[in-house]
Amino acid sequence: MSLNDPLGNVMSFINNYEKIGKKVVPLENNSKLIREVLRVLKENLYIGNFIGIKDEKSNKINVNLLGNINKCGVIKPRYKVKKDGFEKFEKRYLPAKDFGILIVSTSKGIMTHKQAKEKNIGGKLLVYVY
Repeated sequence: MSLNDPLGNVMSFINNYEKIGKKVVPLENNSKLIREVLRVLKENLYIGNFIGIKDEKSNKINVNLLGNINKCGVIKPRYKVKKDGFEKFEKRYLPAKDFGILIVSTSKGIMTHKQAKEKNIGGKLLVYVY
């Protein structure tokens, strides 16, 4: 079965498993984009370690949850943001100032909106987490 939005499915799984109190999320989707988003979430202490498991049929990822996520999801459509335009989307997707992060795909790689502001670059919005 093909998926329309693998990143959306991963974020939905993480959100649902966090709500029911599970500690490990088994993910079927494994791509470079998903691993980079998980890396950013780990750096910001929203999730614990994630381990890639090679199987006969597919590559899987097990993500350890820390219980730090209130809500997460993908941003559709993937809006383009200029280097000084993050505040509009912070107000739209995050509940309060300096609470949560937006994950952005930039020409310098995938990073948080705070890092993109510091580096003075724009990009496309991928995910919100708080």
